Amino acid sequence: MTDVLGAPLPLPSPSPEMEAFLARRRSAPAQALGGPGPNTDELDRILNLGLRTPDHGKLSPWRLIVLSPRTRAELATKFRVLAERQPGPDKARAVLAKLTAAPVSILVVSSPVESLKVPQWEQALSAGAVCMNLEHAAAALGFSAAWITDWYSYDADATALLGVREGEQIAGFVHIGSLAEPPLERPRPALADKVERRP
Repeated sequence: MTDVLGAPLPLPSPSPEMEAFLARRRSAPAQALGGPGPNTDELDRILNLGLRTPDHGKLSPWRLIVLSPRTRAELATKFRVLAERQPGPDKARAVLAKLTAAPVSILVVSSPVESLKVPQWEQALSAGAVCMNLEHAAAALGFSAAWITDWYSYDADATALLGVREGEQIAGFVHIGSLAEPPLERPRPALADKVERRP
């Protein structure tokens, strides 16, 4: 569904379903994601929802690359060579399973735009918001998702293989698919530890 540009959008209304979803939101273990994944139409819907993200200055300072299973398998083969120079080569090779397991993977690249008004930090935050929106959109369509980075998001040779340009950074890989078993809850921070209330 596409809204007409400039048309008023509905105001928020209470949604117990959304609150319940957010109360139990949990990223999937990336290596456990299998089929089914979103089809072409569902993926386009996820991508469109993902792009409805906070974006100071309307700069769209990000780009998305949908990586096919074949492309990811080829990348994993090349990354295995690069893994040899990582501090823990065995672990560096092992995490490549996260890159190849899911039916669908979206690479979100923070691609800042020259702006006197919007600092690059805010633009990077917007790219992170795209990742989170993609996770929520996948869940809205009944899929599980994982937003990860891993060492190959920061290795210069690996990012070059991914097509990341000068001045860009990887905000994350969003892997989408289905889980055979539900994820387990993990510890969450207490409000008292993270929230300050000022009179």
